[in-house]
Amino acid sequence: MMENNPLTGAIAALIDEYKKAVDEMIEVINPINQQQLLQTIEPKSLNSDCISIQTILTHVCASMFSYAVYIENSIGLETTRPERLQFDQVAPYILRLKEAFNYNQDFFIRNPNIKMEEFDQAKKINTRWGQQYDVEQMLEHAIVHILRHRRQIKNALVNMKS
Repeated sequence: MMENNPLTGAIAALIDEYKKAVDEMIEVINPINQQQLLQTIEPKSLNSDCISIQTILTHVCASMFSYAVYIENSIGLETTRPERLQFDQVAPYILRLKEAFNYNQDFFIRNPNIKMEEFDQAKKINTRWGQQYDVEQMLEHAIVHILRHRRQIKNALVNMKS
């Protein structure tokens, strides 16, 4: 188990993998300069979250908070999503990624006995994009979401060099 993770079982494993995904994203974006951050990488994209590394990172950070808020709301906390923030430098994104991860980890530390698996469709978490997840699936989605966008950013950086 990674340091600073007092959790056990499936939650601990998923939080450790979430941290690993965030750390890998930070490793990829840390050397990015302002020009690379702001450069258009997908000029024909219909998805405004994928036009530049800046828009991707804004989307990833906001999503990390959103996934936690979905889970919080599923247990009745009625939390509002934090403001979506956009930056012109990489350093604030790194801080925001860490903040979003800590937000998620702190939730699970406060709720170590949350029900991870839910087989009753009526009790699943309904997302705004139409999927239904239980807590475990939402956390797995959150992890893979970072991995997919980390890959997208790595590919964009390779294309910038060619």
